[in-house]
Amino acid sequence: MTTKMYIKDYPRPQFVRQSWLSLNGEWDFRFDDDNAGESEKWYRQLNGNLKITVPFTYETKASGIGEETFHPNVWYERTLAIPMEQEGNKVILHFQAVDYIAKLWVNGTKVGQHQGGYAAFSFDITPYIQFGADNRIVLKAEDSQSCTQPRGKQRWIDNNFECFYVQTTGIWQSVWVEYVAPSYIKSVKITPDIDRNSVRFEYQTHRAASSKQLRLETRISLQDQLIKQSSLVIDRPWLGLDVELFHEANGPWKVKTWSPERPNLYDVEFVLYEEDTIIDHVYSYFGMRKVSIEKGKVLLNNTPYYQRLILDQGYWPESHLTPPSEEALIEDIRAVQAMGYNGVRKHMKIEDSRFLYWCDVLGLLVWSEMAATFEFNDEAVDNFTTEWVEIVRQQYNHPSIVTWVPFNESWGIQQILTHAQQQKFTEGIYHLTKSLDPHRPVVVNDGWEHTVSDILTLHDYEERGEAFSKRYADKHAVTNNEFSFNHLKYAMAQGYAYRGQPIIISEFGGIAFKTDKGWGYGNQVDNEAAFLERFRSITQAIKDTEYVCGYCYTQITDVQQEVNGLLTEDRKPKVALELIKEINLS
Repeated sequence: MTTKMYIKDYPRPQFVRQSWLSLNGEWDFRFDDDNAGESEKWYRQLNGNLKITVPFTYETKASGIGEETFHPNVWYERTLAIPMEQEGNKVILHFQAVDYIAKLWVNGTKVGQHQGGYAAFSFDITPYIQFGADNRIVLKAEDSQSCTQPRGKQRWIDNNFECFYVQTTGIWQSVWVEYVAPSYIKSVKITPDIDRNSVRFEYQTHRAASSKQLRLETRISLQDQLIKQSSLVIDRPWLGLDVELFHEANGPWKVKTWSPERPNLYDVEFVLYEEDTIIDHVYSYFGMRKVSIEKGKVLLNNTPYYQRLILDQGYWPESHLTPPSEEALIEDIRAVQAMGYNGVRKHMKIEDSRFLYWCDVLGLLVWSEMAATFEFNDEAVDNFTTEWVEIVRQQYNHPSIVTWVPFNESWGIQQILTHAQQQKFTEGIYHLTKSLDPHRPVVVNDGWEHTVSDILTLHDYEERGEAFSKRYADKHAVTNNEFSFNHLKYAMAQGYAYRGQPIIISEFGGIAFKTDKGWGYGNQVDNEAAFLERFRSITQAIKDTEYVCGYCYTQITDVQQEVNGLLTEDRKPKVALELIKEINLS
């Protein structure tokens, strides 16, 4: 069951308008290795010598180019016809993701720029266009091999190595245009409260100088039955409204909570009136879901919930980081569920909004993890912080997201064990995240060397369950740095103490079948029987460790040279999915 206003391939399904136009497809394209384009004014006439299929990057076969060599500057151009009947409205140009710096010109005039490869951004291009005519849209994307920009698993040298893959340059998620009235709804932050049977809406609106009285109506429904309708006058750009899910005639409704087992979603409509005329109509949804921590357990809707996660890097052989289709996203989610997992740790990538939508609809937990930098200095801190704030705000409304993970395995903070400045950086990001979202756990430095963190997460690629059980028999020894693991890593950074947080083994496994074409963790196995025996041994040992309240297996699919997936890169199962499910659920 989808939400009320599901539109296939709509790029932003948490905030839907019906008046939009996809700009995916063929664009003119040009490399600019000498960075001459701006001085030579390519934004006036690109004269592109290549064609590219947006939103796939030039490194991918799906783009129609398929060249993996790094190019630091690339240009895109296409024409956009704006209908005359849209005159009087605003024209908003949306980019779901461009890696890394995007500069936009419309009809030869610079509109603006955005920095950050994983956050969505938009420009109001109304002052630069001609209605009833073709308009020239030109985008320059600047990338680098710098380790101060958040890059995640993208390589920063010319060839793949270890677990780092082909870089992603330029437009890699959808581009689209939306038409809105001069006064419109910019965003709505939605916070459910199952304990109070209520939901809070925080509205941000844009009001044109010429607008008359504005009124915003909020309509909440469940399975097409109207539950609540509220209205307020817009007298300032930011407004908040708390709505009790209470029917005036029938009294309190029994709240239908969201969980992987029952992913109930409430539809909500935001209708903006100027006097008595509707000028904006936005469709959204929310889940009545609560994540909390008590007595060393993670609770979902006030009940301890064991998380069976799988690592998901979101790569495809023909399109790399870009999903080849919406159907491909759904297929991955269904494969995860078919193997008995109830969630994913989306690793080193901020995924397409449509993926999060389908996790909301189908019921899959998500740990949202930031792409890492790999140096520590002022520039890296600034780049990371700015983009992370954008991402948390953009993803906040998705009920499937249950944990924020800003850092992983000390990447970008390599001396955090003893380095006070790096420790303070992680503390700052933790508290900044909590200031935006106090309702979800935040994991600081997933894997080891934790500073402040709501969950203690450990990465351990031990092959055998017997060895794992012996190592983790003494919880005190694990949490108090009495032994090291994974190449001299400790659970806590120096100066920080374990304070009773839940403990989750958030990476393990990584078993690969014998091959000379890539690598996995530990010894490779010869056949399915050997794989299942080892998988069962280590998985059961984790489940039998009483104080551990969840795990994350590495990983769902092979990724380029890393061949430790339960599925191949093209999503073919290596072992029967029902056998994996039986072990996970036993």
